[in-house]
Amino acid sequence: MDTEVYSNTGGQTSKATPIGASAKFSIAGKTIGKKDLALQAITYGNVYVAQIAMGAKDLHTVKAISEAASYPGPSLIIAYSHCGEHGYDLSKGAEQQALAVKSGYWPLFRFNPLAEKGKNFMLDSDEPSIPLTDYIYKESRYTRVIKQNKELAGQLLLQAEEDVKSKWNRIHAMMNL
Repeated sequence: MDTEVYSNTGGQTSKATPIGASAKFSIAGKTIGKKDLALQAITYGNVYVAQIAMGAKDLHTVKAISEAASYPGPSLIIAYSHCGEHGYDLSKGAEQQALAVKSGYWPLFRFNPLAEKGKNFMLDSDEPSIPLTDYIYKESRYTRVIKQNKELAGQLLLQAEEDVKSKWNRIHAMMNL
């Protein structure tokens, strides 16, 4: 469950906190990118890895969990998990997860090392179809930064958009292996 903060400690910054998000110990906005645990795990070559967002695509979630359960080795599923520290009405959590996927921020994929080469990485979400701002600016963890320092928020937004592009470039490269 990835909430992108240390949730059990009251929403502190973690290595999973994204660029531009405000959290305890990075109130002005985190200035470095989040660790991509899924892509790191794929590099081992023997771990089933999936990135899911149940609120965005429940059938993808079920398929990934089923595949992970039947995989005869280690499996890792990273699930987008909304959190009160994100600063929005959590009854809108499924909608926010869908926006994360549509913006390209949270791509849905599965990696099965046992599948045929060239078919072992499956991208299960579409290319980004909405601006990143349509996702992040529904959360106060991002809008707090704008209120505090609009110029810095603009710089962090550019970094975050570049981070999304970079992630998609890595994903496309993996699909061609």
